[in-house]
Amino acid sequence: MNDITKNAMLEDFQTEYDSPELVEEKSKEIEEKLWVKLEKVGKKISFAKDIKALYKYMTDPEVPWYRKSIVIGALIYFISPIDAIPDLAPLVGYLDDLGVITAVLKFMGSELIPYYD
Repeated sequence: MNDITKNAMLEDFQTEYDSPELVEEKSKEIEEKLWVKLEKVGKKISFAKDIKALYKYMTDPEVPWYRKSIVIGALIYFISPIDAIPDLAPLVGYLDDLGVITAVLKFMGSELIPYYD
């Protein structure tokens, strides 16, 4: 995934969840599905700790909704069964998920550090 693609994706995430109501709605969806997906694939992926940090950030009541919107977009992409590269493909199935998560981590920068264990 090149930088132009990542930036476009990040902008889409920010505009797709552009209200506190949408952020709250999608947060609930993530809470329902994220742990099920991590239970299934957590040992297969190297970025599970990043997913957990993003989740902690998303659930922090001190973080404004508009900062959470990009994290929600990335987590929805991660839990979604419809991907650019299907997760069933051996080894490469999670590369698109990794690209999205990496782009968000880079975008958020040091803001996420306190959310790692």
